[in-house]
Amino acid sequence: MKTRTWRRYAAFLLAFLMLSGTACGIPGPAGTDTKKEEDKDQASKLQSGHSFAQAHDAFKTVLTRQDSDSDPVPDPPEGLFDLVKYPSKVGDLAAYVSSDPGDGEKHPMIIWVVGGWGNGIDDFPFCYPEWDNDQTGSAFWQSGVLTMYPSFRGGNGNPGYYEALFGEVDDIVSAYEYAASLPYVDPDRIYLGGHSTGGTRALLASEYTDKFRAVFAFGPVDEIKYHNNSQFTFDMDSEDEYTMRSPIHWLADVKTPTFLIEGEDGNSANLKKIQEATENENIHCYIMEGADHFSTLAPLTRLVADKILADTGETVNISVTQEELDMAMQAEPVIPTPVMKQVAIDELGVAFSCPFIWNVEDTSSQEGGISFSLYSPYEGENIWDLASMYVNIFTVDSGEDYLTEMSSYLAEQGYTAEDAAVGGQNGIRAVGQMQSDSGNVFRNLYTLVEKDGVFYEFDFYIHEDFGEDADSLCQAMIDSIQFSGDGQ
Repeated sequence: MKTRTWRRYAAFLLAFLMLSGTACGIPGPAGTDTKKEEDKDQASKLQSGHSFAQAHDAFKTVLTRQDSDSDPVPDPPEGLFDLVKYPSKVGDLAAYVSSDPGDGEKHPMIIWVVGGWGNGIDDFPFCYPEWDNDQTGSAFWQSGVLTMYPSFRGGNGNPGYYEALFGEVDDIVSAYEYAASLPYVDPDRIYLGGHSTGGTRALLASEYTDKFRAVFAFGPVDEIKYHNNSQFTFDMDSEDEYTMRSPIHWLADVKTPTFLIEGEDGNSANLKKIQEATENENIHCYIMEGADHFSTLAPLTRLVADKILADTGETVNISVTQEELDMAMQAEPVIPTPVMKQVAIDELGVAFSCPFIWNVEDTSSQEGGISFSLYSPYEGENIWDLASMYVNIFTVDSGEDYLTEMSSYLAEQGYTAEDAAVGGQNGIRAVGQMQSDSGNVFRNLYTLVEKDGVFYEFDFYIHEDFGEDADSLCQAMIDSIQFSGDGQ
């Protein structure tokens, strides 16, 4: 199976490096107390008589590196998301935005900022992550909350360069303006959320503007100078540069209900410092016992989505209690419904659906017949990434009742086989186990269909450890089979 695990590993490593410098209590350099006093003095000079927005707009950051990337943005699932360009101070930036529901109504929307230091977007919203590490924000659009995933300056071939928490704040505000301009979005119900570096960006944006109805920041930091400075593109000899990127200096400017959430085993030391540094009634901090930097996301983004959908008044009416959060953390893991795409084999008049992110590889040989392998490009610990489907289309010698013959053979191999109508055609369905050469045992769901003398074989596999959890995915693929025209 082909994989792209390096991207997930790199994102996890960057997040780990960022939090390890704080949660593990790495000591500061000699003279730390004196340094803290100097930092306070420096921050006071910037803050004197100025809000964060005023100080931010007046400040000119100095970049010592001009980092950017030209990674392409994959096309999103049609009808679910649109790939758009939103205007910003540096030019047009790419974003995924939920498609117009087409009901003539105005809907709430959340802008979700992912973690990591990159400024681009890729297919992460449509992946199917593990329950204890769901950074996708997909719980929002799966729950019916319109969602925008913005890229920022320097990412995906966008104009500008990475500014490591400075100019990206302006881009978030620009994303808000774009979202508010959409005819199907309620401009008074636009929310902001983010995780890790994205959570820090969200908190800075909350300090900068009160345009968002509410802000949800998972795992933000307080003071960035004690974190992974290998990602800093600015002049690291300037204390002002750090102050303009560190939320702890500007907490008094938060005017929007802002909820900060982190696991006790994650970046919680930062959250505790923020709690100690402010009495701002708009800032609400929650530390989840038994959780880490990642495991809060899957259960609690679902809770936040429910809160957003229920927040329908003229003014924001969202409240969160520690008890609610604790209860949500005890929820059973959810297996989400995948986003699907259609695979069409036009020359044979057959089409069916598979998960949107799956690769579809033509493995046909020159000896005749048509074969396809369908699989995820990732290897996450979930059914969507570890399942696979193999499709074979072939003919057999005339006169043979191949369906009956195959059904008998499968029964001899210990499968449970039965006749079934598939796509309006005669077929068989069977369930059994298959052992690989390496000794791994897989649950095998097998479907064979005949149309006009052509046989269509759908062979689905998932490791036995997942039990029947993947059956619904296989069933959705089989139920989607459609035939048109004549088989050849």
